[in-house]
Amino acid sequence: MDDIRGDEIRGKAEGAAPVPLSVLDLVTVGQGRTASQALRTGVEIAQLAERRGFHRYWVAEHHSMPGVASSSPAVILAHTAAHTERIRLGSGGVMLPNHAPLVIAEQFGTLEAMAPGRIDLGLGRAPGTDGATAAALRRSDRLNEGAEDFPQQLAELTRFLDDDFPDGHPYARIHAVPGPVQATSEGGVQSPARPPLWLLGSSGFSARLAGMLGLPFAFAHHFSAQNTIPALELYRESFKPSAVLDAPYALIGVAALAADDEREARRQVLTGALSMLRLRSGRPGLVPTPEEAETYAFTSMEREFIDNWLVNIVHGTADEVRTGLDDLAKRTGADELMITANAHGGDARLHSYGLIADAYGLPGA
Repeated sequence: MDDIRGDEIRGKAEGAAPVPLSVLDLVTVGQGRTASQALRTGVEIAQLAERRGFHRYWVAEHHSMPGVASSSPAVILAHTAAHTERIRLGSGGVMLPNHAPLVIAEQFGTLEAMAPGRIDLGLGRAPGTDGATAAALRRSDRLNEGAEDFPQQLAELTRFLDDDFPDGHPYARIHAVPGPVQATSEGGVQSPARPPLWLLGSSGFSARLAGMLGLPFAFAHHFSAQNTIPALELYRESFKPSAVLDAPYALIGVAALAADDEREARRQVLTGALSMLRLRSGRPGLVPTPEEAETYAFTSMEREFIDNWLVNIVHGTADEVRTGLDDLAKRTGADELMITANAHGGDARLHSYGLIADAYGLPGA
């Protein structure tokens, strides 16, 4: 089968990187910092990523988390598109059950019109928050239905993006604008292109669905490492060639942070680990400072959580991080690594991406 859209999906490995490298940004907000500063840092990271040969920059939808300012991916991506020129931009992801499919099609059709050929639409089926917040987002307490209806919601979204509801369908006369309908209207000259769809997951459900539909797949290794290899195997086993891809293409999200020495890297990743501990304990807040994280009096159970969390964060010097990323790519067979660097300050995150780029000899140094 012809691989019609694979070139929009597959990245190119730069320098000595084993696979293409990309960036996942949670737009984290540290104590003593504002959301405005976090958003400016996000643009700086996207610009650095573009300059140094990273393939794409994604942001992830989260809600009701003081330390994460990425509740509106489409808004952030529009701003980022205005400050970059070439790098692919996308959602990692938009949580489909939180939104009407038509709204997502309109938002990402608008982004595609703003930055033609640069937009990815990554979709997840989790709420990206707690149950109460999800209920407020969806105006319903029937949360399980959102996840169970995900395949139907995905099919509806795809129809809106392609503008191809069959005759007789209730939505046949409804069009997502900007979108393909403008190219087929009288006098229309707009490109019919639309963002490629990705399915995101942290278990086997989306892996299997992505494979069956012949779509690219992104796995959340950074918080579900024990499921990575089984999910990727399931994706590859389930894969059926499609008009999108003739072979599987899977990226994994990787938590990684490089610093000038091991101790500083440990200090920085500990801030993100403490932030996650508080989130998992029902106490979400701003990302703590390295000083607070170092002096925090962990209980034995909290220390166990922290140690287990840090095992799956690739951190250390630039060379140590490169070795860890190389090993991960080899072990998982991932086609792309999407790096997320969670720390208190934007400077540490920017420095980390620069060090990783230097370690691989990426362009633009």
